[in-house]
Amino acid sequence: MKLVLKSLLVAVFFMLFNSAYAAVPSYTLLNPAQPASSKKIEVLEFFFYECPHCFHLHNELIVWEKTMPADIDLEFMPTIFRDSTEPLARTYFVLKSMGKIKPLDNEIYQAIHVKQIGLYDLDSIGAFVASKGVDRAKFVADYNSFTVSSDIVRAKQMIRTYGIEGTPTLIVDGKYKITGMEPAETLIALNEVISMVRKERKEHKH
Repeated sequence: MKLVLKSLLVAVFFMLFNSAYAAVPSYTLLNPAQPASSKKIEVLEFFFYECPHCFHLHNELIVWEKTMPADIDLEFMPTIFRDSTEPLARTYFVLKSMGKIKPLDNEIYQAIHVKQIGLYDLDSIGAFVASKGVDRAKFVADYNSFTVSSDIVRAKQMIRTYGIEGTPTLIVDGKYKITGMEPAETLIALNEVISMVRKERKEHKH
């Protein structure tokens, strides 16, 4: 009898646990929602190169990006929570403007998290990108340019507007926020939310 009662209690516990787990939403709603910058379904990742969670998600995202549907627009936004994080944010914007971000994005993550290379300031970052074939003089000039400084101002504003408190955080279609999960769970949630947005857009047309 005791064994049966114990088995029942264990079964009830797992039912309650699974119900509670299932009740945890995979996304939250932005309030207020923000206009997406693309006619496609915009997926915007707020990231930080030194964040280990961003590193692990990035590995999954670059694979996902290769097979993502044509109606998706994947964009990235570096976060700046303190002054010491600004050099790497500037680096992202400079490399993007130079058309070098695709080949070097993963290289930066690998340098920091695998090779333990310190990329803290313009000197260390300049030397690193130069070793990857980037024109160092142009990189340094663009690093302090008005355009990149404007990008930094915009990034800081977007962090406040979207209420970004940690990384990585995905914003889908300007109104759904996905954060705080493991990479595999994040991608499952991302695909679910994208399907939901497609359905919403289809219904809105009718």
